[in-house]
Amino acid sequence: MKTTALAGVAGFTSLATPFSWCSPDKRENLKKITIKAVDSNFERETLIRPFGFKGGYMTEMWQSASQLESESGMSKIGICTQNVLYADADVFAAHSEACGNALMYSLTDKALQLTRQTPFTTPIELIDTILPQVYAEGQKLTGKQALNKIFALNALIGVDNAAWLLYAAENNLKDFDAMIPAPYKKALSYHNDKVAIIYLASYNLPMAELKKAVQQGYFVIKIKIGQAGTQAEMLQKDMARLTEVHQAIKDAHTPQTKNGKLIYTLDANARYEKKETLLRLLDHAKKIGAYNQILFIEEPLTEANEEHVADIGIRIAADESAHDEAGALRRLEQGYGAMALKGIAKTLSLSMKIAKLAHDRGVPCMCADLTVNPILIDWHKNLAARLAPFPGLDMGIMETNGDLNYRNWQQMISYHPRQGASWTQVKNGAFNLKPDFYTQSAGIFEPSSHYQAMFKKA
Repeated sequence: MKTTALAGVAGFTSLATPFSWCSPDKRENLKKITIKAVDSNFERETLIRPFGFKGGYMTEMWQSASQLESESGMSKIGICTQNVLYADADVFAAHSEACGNALMYSLTDKALQLTRQTPFTTPIELIDTILPQVYAEGQKLTGKQALNKIFALNALIGVDNAAWLLYAAENNLKDFDAMIPAPYKKALSYHNDKVAIIYLASYNLPMAELKKAVQQGYFVIKIKIGQAGTQAEMLQKDMARLTEVHQAIKDAHTPQTKNGKLIYTLDANARYEKKETLLRLLDHAKKIGAYNQILFIEEPLTEANEEHVADIGIRIAADESAHDEAGALRRLEQGYGAMALKGIAKTLSLSMKIAKLAHDRGVPCMCADLTVNPILIDWHKNLAARLAPFPGLDMGIMETNGDLNYRNWQQMISYHPRQGASWTQVKNGAFNLKPDFYTQSAGIFEPSSHYQAMFKKA
């Protein structure tokens, strides 16, 4: 698999102009950006069927948009897909679904107001400065003192993305590579020519749809585990689901892997309280012949769990618990062997930090989805494509499941300024990335007329 490593990494070949590879934070005259005006809006998108994980079910997802205008007169819009169930399952359960979304949207508005009081040089600096205040506001809004930090980070996605676009425009940075600050360039210095797509088998995905997806070429299947109920009930349901999925697709073959077999990943969203229970699930996987196809298990244990996991025998990836650098480092010290980056759930700013932390320790990363819209898929694809190839795949890897879940997916695609571009098309379970993907940064710098229209004044 062709992968080009850049920015001082062995194998570098020039894929961009010299200007694109300068370190923007080391150049003189990097602008201090002051926000003079902000605005926000949102729209609701219904799901095809209730989407289940963490023992709960969503029926809709709010798409919010945040607008930042600087003192120079430049204005940029960042968008966000809200996922209250992922961000804090307790908040989701304590309110109606609409109320939980309204609380997160209200927190986004609070964050926007804070940007007007916070001049910044890079978006990372902005998020570092306002996050403690945004979190405190989230505690007040939800009434939950122990609010999951991801609730605040999810509320910041649109603000962060708008800040990155404004940062690039103010400093004349023309592409995603140029936009990456110097400390993070090495971790995001690869140009993969393929990114494997993780296909999501949620709790209630019909097996007929899964079989169809495999026939279409999808070869990395993410099986949602951690179902509702007590730990014993959860384990029984998870074993039954793993058996059902494996029986449905165990005989399928793919040209994308060395042994021709499909790859499984498991995602428990931190529902397992003890490693012992997880090991019982893996014993079951061995019994039914699925064990050797499991590439990694994503966030199986509760965040408070301190057990070491390096001896489990399968790579364990941190997701929810890696909501800051300290959380990511703690998981690495517990033997976690991969990091799930969620630039579309925890901000691109934080994802760059965690990518560097993992890269410095030789730990691979992949990008997990939040059931985001088509434009945010390409924001995340810019991140996934620049990570070192995932071991056992020799390509980048990212999850995207919006097409499986949104009722109005085709309409949402039309909002993308580069809809139909080659890099948006799925072929044999992967995105094939040609040089134009990198030179055009997947179109994220181009405005979307749909989201611009949300801010037009009467």
